[in-house]
Amino acid sequence: MLYRHELKYQISEREADLVRRRLSECMEIDRHAAGGSYLIRSLYFDDIWDSAYRDKQAGTVSRKKYRIRIYNNSDDHISLECKSKRGSYILKRSALIDRDELFRILKGDHGFLLEREEEVLHEFYTACVSEGLRPSVIVDYDRTPFVYGPGTVRITFDEHVRAGFLSFDLFDSTIPMFETFEPGKLIMEVKYTEYLPDEIRDLLEPASSIQMSASKFVLCSDRMRDIRGLERIV
Repeated sequence: MLYRHELKYQISEREADLVRRRLSECMEIDRHAAGGSYLIRSLYFDDIWDSAYRDKQAGTVSRKKYRIRIYNNSDDHISLECKSKRGSYILKRSALIDRDELFRILKGDHGFLLEREEEVLHEFYTACVSEGLRPSVIVDYDRTPFVYGPGTVRITFDEHVRAGFLSFDLFDSTIPMFETFEPGKLIMEVKYTEYLPDEIRDLLEPASSIQMSASKFVLCSDRMRDIRGLERIV
C-alpha cells in the first residue's frame, strides 16, 4: 500500500479545455472511460460527531473517510472504500461488494462484513458499530481522466459536481441533484505516486495556480445543509 500525492484545483472550463488539449499530446485517456468520460456517484459516510466533515474543515493532518462508489449508474462495480490522508498524501483501500450487500448496509445490517476477508470491510464494520457511522451525502460528477506511466500520474477533470437529496439509494435515478459550483467552474485533480514529471507539470500552468482546500464531500455536505436551512457545522 503506497501513499500518493493528491493536489486539487478549481479552474474554469476555458482553462480546463486548454489543459486537456495540452495533456492529450502526451497522456492517454483512461481505458475505463468509454467516450472519454464517465459518471461517478459516491455515497459518503460520517459518524455521529460528523468527524470526517469536521476533520476536513479543521485541516487535520491525518484523517479518513468511508464511501461506497459506483460508475455510470451500473452495479457491475460497487466499491466500498476508505480514503486516508496525511497532508498532501492519500491512501485508498477498497473492497468490492454486490448490490444486495449495499442495501443491507443501508438498512443497518453490517454483521455480514465480518464474514469477508478484506480488512477495510472489518474496519468499516467497527466504525459503524462503535462510532455510529451512517450515510451522510451522495456526490455525483462527470470525470474525464488522463493517465501517464512515468511517476504513475493521473489527472482528472470533474465537472457538474452535484449533491443528492432525500435518498441514499445509489441506484435511485429520481434523486434530486443540486449543483455545488458556479457555472463554468470545475475541479482538476493531480495524483502521482513517485514524482510529477516536468513535462506534465509544465502543461498544467496557469490552471494549477489556485489550489483547493475543500473536498467534494465538504462542498456537497454544505450544499445539503443550505437546502435544509441548517447552520454549517463549526
